[in-house]
Amino acid sequence: MRFTVLGPVRVWRGGEEVRLGAAQQRLLLALLMAHAGRPVALEEAVHALWGESPPGSPANAVYRHVGVVRRLLEPQLAIRETGGWLVRDAGGYRLNASPDSLDLLRFRELVRRARAAADVPLFVEALSLRTGAVATGVPMEARSHPAFTALEREYLAVVKEAADALPANGGPADGQLLAVLHRTAADHPLDEPLQARLVRALAATGQRAEALETWQRVRSLLHTELGVTPGAELRAAQQAALHRDTGPRPGGAGRPASAPTAPDGPSPADRTLSAHGRTTPAPAPGRTVPPPGPAAPTPSAPRLSAVPALAGVGEAEDSGGSGAVPLVRPAQLPSDLATFAGRRSELAVLTGLAADTAPPGVRIAVVSGMGGVGKTTLAVRWAHRVAHRFPDGQLYVDLRGFDPNGTATDPGQALRGFLEALGVPAQRIPAGADAQTGLYRSLLARRRVLILLDNARDAEQVRPLLPGSPGCLVVVTSRDRLFGLVTAEAAHPLALDRLPAAEARESLARRLGAGRVLADPAAVDEIVTRCAGLPLALAVVATRAAAHPDFPLTAIAEELRAAHGSLDAFTDTDPAGDVRAVFSWSYRALSRGAARLLRLLSPHPGPDVTLPAATALAGGTPEEVRGLLAELARSHLLTEHVPGRYSCHDLLRTYARERAAEHDRADAREAAVRRLLDHCLHTAHAAGRLYSPWWTVSPLPTPRPGSVTAFTDDGQALRWYTAERQVLHAVAALAGEQGYDAHVWSLAWTLERFMDRQGHWHESAALQRAGLDAAVRDGHPTAQAHLHRGLARAFARLERHDDARVHIRASLDGFAALGDRLGLAHAHRCHGWLLDRTRDHDGALEAAGRALALYRAVGDRVAETSALHALGWTHVLRGDHRRAAAHFEQALTGLAGLEGTRYGEAGAWDSLGVARHHLGEHERAVACFQCALRLYREVGDTFSEAGTLRHLGDTYLATGDPGSARTVWERALRLLARTDPTGAAELRTRLHALGDEVPAPRLTAVTAPRPPQDLP
Repeated sequence: MRFTVLGPVRVWRGGEEVRLGAAQQRLLLALLMAHAGRPVALEEAVHALWGESPPGSPANAVYRHVGVVRRLLEPQLAIRETGGWLVRDAGGYRLNASPDSLDLLRFRELVRRARAAADVPLFVEALSLRTGAVATGVPMEARSHPAFTALEREYLAVVKEAADALPANGGPADGQLLAVLHRTAADHPLDEPLQARLVRALAATGQRAEALETWQRVRSLLHTELGVTPGAELRAAQQAALHRDTGPRPGGAGRPASAPTAPDGPSPADRTLSAHGRTTPAPAPGRTVPPPGPAAPTPSAPRLSAVPALAGVGEAEDSGGSGAVPLVRPAQLPSDLATFAGRRSELAVLTGLAADTAPPGVRIAVVSGMGGVGKTTLAVRWAHRVAHRFPDGQLYVDLRGFDPNGTATDPGQALRGFLEALGVPAQRIPAGADAQTGLYRSLLARRRVLILLDNARDAEQVRPLLPGSPGCLVVVTSRDRLFGLVTAEAAHPLALDRLPAAEARESLARRLGAGRVLADPAAVDEIVTRCAGLPLALAVVATRAAAHPDFPLTAIAEELRAAHGSLDAFTDTDPAGDVRAVFSWSYRALSRGAARLLRLLSPHPGPDVTLPAATALAGGTPEEVRGLLAELARSHLLTEHVPGRYSCHDLLRTYARERAAEHDRADAREAAVRRLLDHCLHTAHAAGRLYSPWWTVSPLPTPRPGSVTAFTDDGQALRWYTAERQVLHAVAALAGEQGYDAHVWSLAWTLERFMDRQGHWHESAALQRAGLDAAVRDGHPTAQAHLHRGLARAFARLERHDDARVHIRASLDGFAALGDRLGLAHAHRCHGWLLDRTRDHDGALEAAGRALALYRAVGDRVAETSALHALGWTHVLRGDHRRAAAHFEQALTGLAGLEGTRYGEAGAWDSLGVARHHLGEHERAVACFQCALRLYREVGDTFSEAGTLRHLGDTYLATGDPGSARTVWERALRLLARTDPTGAAELRTRLHALGDEVPAPRLTAVTAPRPPQDLP
């Protein structure tokens, strides 16, 4: 057994992590770990678990929790009071742990040895055992328990002690300790003794400028937060940095530090093979197989060489060898507008917020103003100007707070989008909103990221997207002044008014040329007046004038004067110009077909529209609509912000909706919406049939010719879903609003495979719920049974197992009542998967066996292989690898020669490799992993490819070839550094365990995939 409390509360038995269950069980176990071998009194346990509101019989309640925890730790033993891991002692209970089993005791043992020898590497090894806040995973209110806060103070004291032991002339471990000092100082920004040590350490390692910058930052923060000046110790550190005098330090030995001792290797949670060669079950497909223990160092040799079987692996740059989670550097800013003009004073205000002399803390600017006044254009121009000051990237999201269709972006959806942009795969995003916000803020801690939140509705839409630590800058644009952010978050308000006349003329000159503008100043003045100083209106007029370079500007002004419209801008309560007149003038200049298309585009709910969707709305041909879209873009009424994807300003969409209500019959507008819904549903159906051809999808009527996008393979289908994901969810919402229930449940049913495999589980749960409600309204029992199964899967992914059990039972009952044997087989297959997740492997075998029998009865060969794979993996989890391998081989035999099954084949090859590895058949395991790699690369699934590379490295290491293991793990790391920070950190742990001296890779086991028939 191994236990950790210096970070997440976790337990492993024989290399497999133990699921700790309910929050109170986890808290009790964390309390036992924090006492580190000392008993926890019964009264203390009662207070920790229930505070001031204990149950009626608190002692009996504690006994019940103790019994549950004891069974978790030792399921094979009967309950007992003495012996084992959890024992009765001194009127309470004690965890019978040692430094080999509990990270806290290991930490204290290393610190004791480090103190005795003033050994910095030993301090570093001890401090590296902390992987996060103490007792992460217990309820937040319980984290303030004295036992946990004492551990935080103990760790902080050791960090300071280690810093004091740094030799004045530097040593090999200085960089590692400096990283620890940086992280700890960021967590304790007002701890002067700690900050003083950081200043000294930076100066000692030659980073004098950063040392002085750190001192200045702390000085400003002390003044801002506490109203005090730095104390004597911090001032002395500054003087030492100024004069490059960093010693002597209290307690410092003044000798060169030795190289850090090799750690004991990964905990049993990070092993597949123990030191004695025993095997342990591997995780489910798609999860990380824990690595073997560290190999003994061998003579140095070149580390890397070509790996024939791995050619084509991405060579993305790694972020370094530290254990820190790498941050993918997003670059999401929209394109800057070359014709931008004016706004010099506003740009200066924003630039001041980004300056190094700005006050510390999270900096927020709110740019407000009426629609069309140029808020986004200004924010984007400024963001590009200062982007170099934010080396960790730029995030952008359009929150669509004032979308005329009412489809504002949910802040949770935006937050998950940011997490994916920062490198967290959807599968790794936590289920709860608070956990997502915590992860987001943790990723941004000690980073410098620029965040642009465009078109916000209100402060509540913004707050979950704000970082929690200094270094980042947030700019919010909104038509609302967002006084809530200004008051509560100290945001800096910047209200935009219409462009002054001089800047408006400058804007026209940028678009039309200075000569043309200077040639007719009176006409320019009239254009500026009638455009009310709104950049959007000026852009529309300038586009019209640029399209006719021979027209004098007096003619343009006369056309504009002749346009009649009301004097109410769409969202401003005190307009000064006829904005509708500008739009109507430009609208009347369109061809009849382009004007009709603009009207028909107005109900489209997504953030942008593609040619196929526009064709569906128009009811024409792609060739016709392509030309009309180009005309609208040339007229500045649409923007092609990405090739093939067109967006429209919400003021123009509102105008188009008004024109549609005037010019188009209600039945024609309804027919256009129906065509759009049909297009999205039928295209999703076609993509789903390729992406997961064995899965049952909803039956649909024959589509209208030309209304469905064609796909060639599963990779193209996946790319389509990725590009259209936001649009599809908005279309489903539109279908619900318009009363098209069949479209809602059909879309939910059809998209479930995409959402599940890509990790979009929150969206899946919401869409499956909406689909189920629509199917109930529609009276469609088959759809209800399928959607209950989809909801069960989504809830299980989100760790809501009780809800999952309710819905899988409803699915089973529904299919049984319908007599639908194939649907019932799918439900049993899903039920087995749920049971595996809750460790009921006997029940999982029974459920998968029922699914297999039903698949065979209905003659579904591909689904049959899925059930065989499920049976095999349950046997892996049970440790019966011989039987597991037989099932995987049967699955591969069944898939041979079938079209569109690359995902299924790749997963089966990978799982067969895991089984072969545990059976000691390493050559065959390598061959299996290489087959899986080839298929994952064909599909373009780098996440799964990296998982298989992990497994391949495990097998190379087990054969005594650590050089090859390092090669494949480093290649996996290069893939994961940009997509999966958590997985990348795990790989760094494995690579660290190998040590620095690793022989060259042999890679002699297998150099090319073998055909399936050779493997058994």
